[in-house]
Amino acid sequence: MKKHIKNIRNSKIGIILILSILLFLYTTIYAISYAQVISSDISNSVFRLHVIANSDSEQDQSLKYKVRDNLIKYMNNICKECSTKQESINMVTLHQEEFKQVAVETIKNEGYSYNVNIEIGNFEFPTKQYGDISLPAGFYDALKVEIGEAKGKNWWCVMFPSLCFVDISNGIVPEESKEDLQNVLTDEEYSIISDKSNYGMKFKFKLLEFFANSKFLTAKN
Repeated sequence: MKKHIKNIRNSKIGIILILSILLFLYTTIYAISYAQVISSDISNSVFRLHVIANSDSEQDQSLKYKVRDNLIKYMNNICKECSTKQESINMVTLHQEEFKQVAVETIKNEGYSYNVNIEIGNFEFPTKQYGDISLPAGFYDALKVEIGEAKGKNWWCVMFPSLCFVDISNGIVPEESKEDLQNVLTDEEYSIISDKSNYGMKFKFKLLEFFANSKFLTAKN
């Protein structure tokens, strides 16, 4: 009798263990799937700018910001009528050589002779904060600008919708830029990346970060 009761108890423990494992697997698969969908939607909605300085010297870092400012001015000029990400990419692609020339001329005017490499593609980005907006790590379409040996610190911004405001030191994103961003994201996606979001949304953002850093989220095909 005791042996029979023990077998039943062991059987129940085994069932509970199996159910716990299945629940864990289901939760993990669901979390990965959710993170992939949200990360993909966010990355598919924005076009970014990535500028890499020649080195970390004070002079090269200062030069990087001057190149950045002039690239942003040129971008805002030619893309002011663009209403979608693809229109912005098409416009930048059409004027890719001009973007390079803007960078080269800026460098030359500052007394340097660094080469410039410009590439439009899908690149890996770390988590980056723009004022009270944070974009999770992942792969994003971007215009990458490499100055000289490109061994210095990076600078990132969002070209579409435009979050490339020059003075980021105050930590404030213009309301117009937020509205543009809200127009290309769902309410949930925007809430996830907003620093004013609730605890649940902040947890979802951490979920995106975790899976991105774990390399579960990869570049799009």
